[in-house]
Amino acid sequence: MKVETLLNAIAQVIHDKKGMNILALDVKGLSSITDYLVIAEGLADRHVIAIAQAIIDELAKNDISPIHKEGLSEGDWVVLDYGEVMIHLFKPGFREKYSLERLWQNSQLIDLTIDFLVSPKTERSY
Repeated sequence: MKVETLLNAIAQVIHDKKGMNILALDVKGLSSITDYLVIAEGLADRHVIAIAQAIIDELAKNDISPIHKEGLSEGDWVVLDYGEVMIHLFKPGFREKYSLERLWQNSQLIDLTIDFLVSPKTERSY
């Protein structure tokens, strides 16, 4: 799967699960651990965990599994590491506290394509 397609698929799942403030950054050359970051937030710890699990489940349909998962038991800050893409999901207050956007302020913002008209129940192919 092309990285642009992967980023859009992740953003779509976050949107479909009512995640908020979705942002994708190109950190190639700035980070030694990943090329892209997706940052978003949920309403509460259970919501963050549900979003993370939905991402894991959706990408698994394309035989894409995370290399590492962290924070799924607490839900304050969940990290899903897919190698060239790392996803950070926060509950309210934690995103501002850790300010990843400021840490990566020299990165490039990526335009994401999210379908706002399709029901989350609709099957998608990426």
